[in-house]
This record gives sequence, structure tokens and C-alpha cells, in this order.
Amino acid sequence: MPTRILFLVTEDWYFVSHRLPMARAAREAGFEVHVATRVDRHGTAIEAEGFHLHPLNWRRGSANPLGFLIAIRRIRNLYRLIAPSLVHHVAMQPSIMGSLAASGLPMKTLNAVAGLGFAFTSGTIKARLVGTALKVLIRGLFNRPNCTVLVQNPDDRAAVAALGIAADKIALIPGSGVDIDHLTPLPEPEGPVTAAFVGRFLEDKGLRPLLEACNILAARGRPIRLLLAGEPDPANPASIPRATIDAWKRQPGVTVLGYVADIRTVWSAAHIAVLPSRREGLPKSLLEAAACGRPLVATDVPGCREIAREGVNAILVPSDDAPALADAIDRLASDPELRRRYGAASRRLVEAEYSDSRIGRDIVALYRSLLVDSR
Repeated sequence: MPTRILFLVTEDWYFVSHRLPMARAAREAGFEVHVATRVDRHGTAIEAEGFHLHPLNWRRGSANPLGFLIAIRRIRNLYRLIAPSLVHHVAMQPSIMGSLAASGLPMKTLNAVAGLGFAFTSGTIKARLVGTALKVLIRGLFNRPNCTVLVQNPDDRAAVAALGIAADKIALIPGSGVDIDHLTPLPEPEGPVTAAFVGRFLEDKGLRPLLEACNILAARGRPIRLLLAGEPDPANPASIPRATIDAWKRQPGVTVLGYVADIRTVWSAAHIAVLPSRREGLPKSLLEAAACGRPLVATDVPGCREIAREGVNAILVPSDDAPALADAIDRLASDPELRRRYGAASRRLVEAEYSDSRIGRDIVALYRSLLVDSR
């Protein structure tokens, strides 16, 4: 019988968007892959990959204690039914709930922590309270036998270690990788210089400073076009209100694209990729832009600076600094040769370090090492 691996993910779209390359690599390596998630629009696509799909009825971000306990019981029952050798918990909520559900069961658990999330990046009272509780749970759950924490960048590895997790329980793999055969270098579009943002419409992604930077450039007489690809995330406390997004649609030079099925359509229409986030694990949007040969403007924060490297393929700026962001965009907008050089360097970085084939080999090697580890 093939060894069973189960991915526990809150949303089917997140699995397809952010973990599909890892699951494919596991399947190609001979593992039997199961996926437990809330099924919305991508159930058919998941099953078409040959994965075993287990729908979960849970709400990401819910603060209902009874619902929390019911979900843990359902997950535990699923673990007993499937009896996986290893469970890959994707993101913080599944890592906490899945680890509680796995208590006393024999499988290995891999808790993937990507960017540490709202509780660690927001300065609100609610975030600080949630963060305090999470620190206690993380220290207690993630130090247990048969448990490993997976992070995407060195800053997060240090942050997890600072929470009290033993160093030998922390593994680092930079993201899930991108398909460099599908995402290939694109020629610059004709017309005015265009910058693009791709991601969820959250406060922590730096969208407000980005819109302010565009206003600064317009006031200087150097306007640019701005494309915003993505949607708000109502389950996230940092989600930007629809009314604010509707107001952005009325701003000159700003186009809100919403959800984009093929991300190549965004990068074929943009000269520059921008992500002014406050913290990331390893941003897929920048990896995809880099694969398409685009220069990057990003904040000098964990996650972003792994792929956006100052003076190599990117200009880095402080977070929440609209004037610095405007200067960086303006510098690339006014220098076609710099864009060309940074774009070529972006592509080389992705080919060398972030292809889905390379990351797939790394994750399969980690799975196998965990399955033979007797800790």
C-alpha cells in the first residue's frame, strides 16, 4: 500500500493556489494524497489530480468556541478514518486545530506556518490578545514528538524559534514553487508604464500606501497606471471594505481587475510588480511576476526580501512609506534599461531557486525524512 499523506487546508482555493505543486510532487513520488478542506469552487479540479478529497464544513476565522471544538472532533474522526502516515497542516489555523485533533494519534504532523498571519502583524488589541494565546498553543503543540514546523524564510524560522520551538523541529522550504514552463518571460506591453499588485485586498498588504504613492506621482506630473488583481477576504480581520475598493475604482489610472484566472494576463499588461506588504512567508505574486521577467518593488520585510533583492532584481522600501514607494516606482518607470536588467535577473532567480520541480524535490525529501524519524 502507498504511504498516505493528508493535506489539511481551510479553503479549496488556497490549496489549489498555494499547495498544489507540493501535492503533485508527493503524488509523483508514489504517495497517496488526500486533501481535507472546505469545498467551494475547486473540488472537481482537486479530484481531477487524482487526490482523495474530504470536504470539511468549517469557517475560517470563526471565533465560535463550540464550532471550534466540533471542527476538531470532525478532523480527529477523519484522521482515524484515513489513518495517514503524515498530515501536512497548511497555515496557522489548520496547524493549531489539526495538532489538537492529532493528539495521541500515531501520525507525523508537519505544521506549515506562512508569514505568521494577522495575529503577529497587526497592532490592534484583538490581534495582540489572539497572538498571546497562539504563542502558548504553538509552544505546547509544536514541540511535541512527531511534530515539525515548516517555514518559508529565515526570519520566520527565527521567529518560530523565539516562540520556544526547538531548532531541530523547524524546517525551511521557500514556498511551493512556480511552474517556470507555464510562466515564461513576457515582453513589455505597449503604452504607458503600468504597475500591478496581485494578492488579497488586506490592510497588511500595503494597498493604502500604494494608492497614496500613485497620488504622489500624479501630483508630480508623473502618473502611472495601476492594476489591482485580487479580492477582499471577509474571513480575515484585515480585509479591506468593499466601499473602499469601489472608491479606488473611481480613481484615475486605477483598474481593479478582481479575480484573475490566468495570472499571465496581468503580467503581460504590466511593466512593474509591486507588493508593499508588512510581512510575508514567501509571496507567490512576486514569484510569478519574477518568472514572467518583471522587475519588483517591495517592502524590506520578511518574505518579500527573499525574492525581491535590492540592487539585483528589485527596489526595496520601508513598509507603510508611500513617498519611498512612489520614488521606487518612479525610478523603474523612468528607466527602461533598469527594468530590463532587473526583469532578467528576476527570471534567473526563479529558475535557480524557486521552480516547482526544485521545491517539489525538497518537500518530498522532507516527507521521507519525517517518516523515518523516530522522534
